[in-house]
Amino acid sequence: MPTQSDQPAAPLNPQNEGNWERAPKPFSQTVSDFGRYVKILAEDGSVVCERCVYARSMWLRMRGLLGRRDLPAGEGVLLEPTSSIHMFFMHFPIDAVFLDRQLRVKRVVERLRPWRLAACWGSRSVLEIAAGEAARHGLAPGRQLRIE
Repeated sequence: MPTQSDQPAAPLNPQNEGNWERAPKPFSQTVSDFGRYVKILAEDGSVVCERCVYARSMWLRMRGLLGRRDLPAGEGVLLEPTSSIHMFFMHFPIDAVFLDRQLRVKRVVERLRPWRLAACWGSRSVLEIAAGEAARHGLAPGRQLRIE
């Protein structure tokens, strides 16, 4: 029989009252469940990505967009540090925006399809957004972005 000191800090499983197992976490396929949200803005203040996961840990960078069936407009992932990405096992195309240390756009790869690679020498991070979003927001080399 467990004692009070054996109780975990996590909530108990309500279907298993007498057992001190942790409650199962619901799994969701939304990008936002895997990291801290940030908002990506252009220099003029326009929103480029409303709900962007800031993937700075090794796990978040490896996970990226894998396992998703789509990427809605307004959502994305900012991978840092990295200067290249792959689209292995992906199900949909994306726009990849390569950024330098100051978040200035160095290269834009539009509609990058599954099973492809993309890289940019000298980039520090990559913003992955829905296909067509880069053109819609006028992202081009030299454009300055910021994180909010």
